[in-house]
Amino acid sequence: MRARILLVEDEVNMARTLAKNLERAGHAVEHAPHGEAALTRLGQASFDVVLTDLKMPVMDGMGLLHAMHERGLPPAVVVLTGYGTIESAVEAMKLGAADYLIKDARPQEILLTIERVLRHDALKRENERLRREVSALRSVGELIGESGPMEAIYRIIGSVRENKSTVLISGESGTGKELVARTIHERGPLASHPFVAINCAGLSETLLDSQLFGHRRGSFTGAVHDHDGVFRAAEGGTLFLDEVAEIPLPLQAKFLRAVEQREVTPLGASLPVPVDVRLVAATNRDLEAEARSGRFRLDLFYRLNVVHIEMPPLRTRSDDVPRLVAHFLDRFSRQYQVAPKRVTPEAMARLAAYAWPGNVRELQNAIERAFALSVADTISVDDLPAAVRGWIASEPSAGEPADVPTLEDAERRLFAAALRKSNGNKNEAARLLGIDRQRLYRKIEKYGLG
Repeated sequence: MRARILLVEDEVNMARTLAKNLERAGHAVEHAPHGEAALTRLGQASFDVVLTDLKMPVMDGMGLLHAMHERGLPPAVVVLTGYGTIESAVEAMKLGAADYLIKDARPQEILLTIERVLRHDALKRENERLRREVSALRSVGELIGESGPMEAIYRIIGSVRENKSTVLISGESGTGKELVARTIHERGPLASHPFVAINCAGLSETLLDSQLFGHRRGSFTGAVHDHDGVFRAAEGGTLFLDEVAEIPLPLQAKFLRAVEQREVTPLGASLPVPVDVRLVAATNRDLEAEARSGRFRLDLFYRLNVVHIEMPPLRTRSDDVPRLVAHFLDRFSRQYQVAPKRVTPEAMARLAAYAWPGNVRELQNAIERAFALSVADTISVDDLPAAVRGWIASEPSAGEPADVPTLEDAERRLFAAALRKSNGNKNEAARLLGIDRQRLYRKIEKYGLG
């Protein structure tokens, strides 16, 4: 590691010897006879390290350290000291010096110290850069959180946003996979180009083929016009493929070619069309396990899994719940055009303790429900969905055996009560419970409540 070093030493012979040893190691060295001259030079040019004696005329090393600190000058400082002034060297380190050296230290020891200081300074600058990027990313849309798992996500986003690497985002439903994809797009050089999202689930093979790659008129029943497809719609920008594991196996070969060759062949066309897009795919499954079991092409998995981002479930970052709640309260306050509401400590404790199987999406729904139903300026435990409040069994009558329901019994009664309260309206029942309709339908089928 080569560096520009400012050597501050009043003894000419000592300065000459030190400079010669440093230059032999490949460093560029400039000399200043005292602290005042060093300050002047630091104002004119940039240096990586200042190597300074402590005892000098005009301005000594301690005075130089004070002046550098006051002016916010960045170079790391290594102080030179004699055997009788070790205490002064320790004091200099308290003022910000990175290290100290005995004046008659061997040349190799001096070089190793300089190398160590340079590495430490480079690491500190990199950490500061990452903190700045993480701080900036926290303010993007709804990608919110300061927990350790989220900090790791921010670092990956900061690393990949400036290039066009393919990214695979995995995680449970509702963890914010599309938000991450949008953040990567919006914070990078492709921000002025299209961001196109498509959900690969629930479409027939022919329809998904058409949606992905386009079609020519007459290529299938109902194809009355040419259609470009999302690959071409996202030209120059980012294509986000949600639930990528749902792509039918026969169509994955065509999709693999599009990923590898960056070209697509519309249905009914004979020639491929080149495309220039960044691919971000998402899945709530273990895609590698799907590939190993033969339900997903292994070669396609490797092509998608260039950079992997694993979204943490909300239950593993409960420290972020209050920040998310504050964000949603602010959003719904503006949406409903009413004064902001606050959450009581008891309600916040319930929100933080709940496991959130639907993750951030379920939390958002719960806050919107509480916001809409609460007539006061505070949201209490009673305003939360029953699943968050927790099931409380009724006390048995005197002489009756205690009837402690199982978890499944409690859940069945909870869903049955929501259906009764909504007079069988499933949309309303799902809203009262703070869940999506698909989850409600699964529970209705499981407990025979239809």
